[in-house]
Amino acid sequence: MEWLSVFTPEAAQRLAENHKEQLPLKGTSRERDFQPVCKLFLPWTAGTWLLTELDDDGLAFGLCDIGHGMPEIGYVSMDEIYAVKGPGGLRVEQDLHWQAQHTLSQYAAQARSAGYIRA
Repeated sequence: MEWLSVFTPEAAQRLAENHKEQLPLKGTSRERDFQPVCKLFLPWTAGTWLLTELDDDGLAFGLCDIGHGMPEIGYVSMDEIYAVKGPGGLRVEQDLHWQAQHTLSQYAAQARSAGYIRA
């Protein structure tokens, strides 16, 4: 679980709490539209993720954009994101200065219209 080092302790805790809260609601009309807890990015690419939930196995949920003009809501493996290495050994980072202003569905609507995550 090396990928856990990407998150601040507060973000990791909130992501896990959101996952536990959402789990019994998935697929129902009571499903929550959380504000993203954190923004992850690959410093050398357009890869960006706004995450709302994270399970114990590293499966995260949120708005995902790998830079191909088609951002989408879904699940992503933190193992896979963390395995990507860039120049000088760079890896995925959490944007420590970013704070959500909208819900995930609002960010998704904006991203679909723009072709990329605007956050």
